Amino acid sequence: MADNTHHGPNHPYHLVDPSPWPALGSLAAFVLAIGAGLGMHPDMFGKGVESIVKAVNWWVVVPGFLMIFAVMYWWWSDVIVESRKYHTAVVQLGLRYGMILFIASEVLFFAAFFWAFFDSALFPASPEMPMRAEANGGMWPPKGVHVIAPFDLPFMNTLILLLSGTTVTWAHHSILEGKNRDAVRGLLLTVVLGACFTAIQLYEYAHAPFGFRDNIYTSTFFLATGFHGFHVFVGTTFLLVCLFRAMKGQFTPRQHFGFEAAAWYWHFVDVVWIFLFFCIYWWGAGNAPIALH
Repeated sequence: MADNTHHGPNHPYHLVDPSPWPALGSLAAFVLAIGAGLGMHPDMFGKGVESIVKAVNWWVVVPGFLMIFAVMYWWWSDVIVESRKYHTAVVQLGLRYGMILFIASEVLFFAAFFWAFFDSALFPASPEMPMRAEANGGMWPPKGVHVIAPFDLPFMNTLILLLSGTTVTWAHHSILEGKNRDAVRGLLLTVVLGACFTAIQLYEYAHAPFGFRDNIYTSTFFLATGFHGFHVFVGTTFLLVCLFRAMKGQFTPRQHFGFEAAAWYWHFVDVVWIFLFFCIYWWGAGNAPIALH
């Protein structure tokens, strides 16, 4: 006969309680999509709405962004609370598999940009694509492009990201060894280095010798490096949250998947940047003249 006096969990899995955040997140994404559509096509809902949209300009997307940020804050706050109570070893294993698959999808995401860059760089004068040869001037980078010096700010950013990889690893080993103070120090240094990288890249963009719409080189350059910069910003935000949690002593040697996922993501960002530096900034520059600031 079953023992009715036992009220503990009979499995190691975490069954999530009903939550309003998925529905509210979908609503926020819908509001943001409508706002973006109105920003690009103010006449989408007729002349009456067009005058209002033109008056507020791109501020029309603000409500959607605010809703998304609010849902993210409250939803992830719930996840943090759940992680301290219900993330058993089995649950953490499943989360690790999920994070691995997520990073794999990110690899494919960046592979598309590298494909576009190498396809144009290796075949700038392809006879099968006469329009490409005409647009590029039969050379790579295209005729008239002055490139960014790879061993100037890009090389400095490379050193910054590589150093941040060591500091986040220091923080990881400190958590595993129960040294919370060292973990806080490592995370603080990593966040500062991530912010420095972003600031330098913004400065580089502000002084770039070309624009996004100039040609295939400039568009693939900004897409690849820009999305990487966005990933650095997201990773820095992840690590900043981990820093606050570490300061509160929420990570233990056995319970720290939130930090582990952020560290994996940060190492992925490091590796992508190394490929970007060597393939786009250095090799991709070819013999093009270097822009002088």
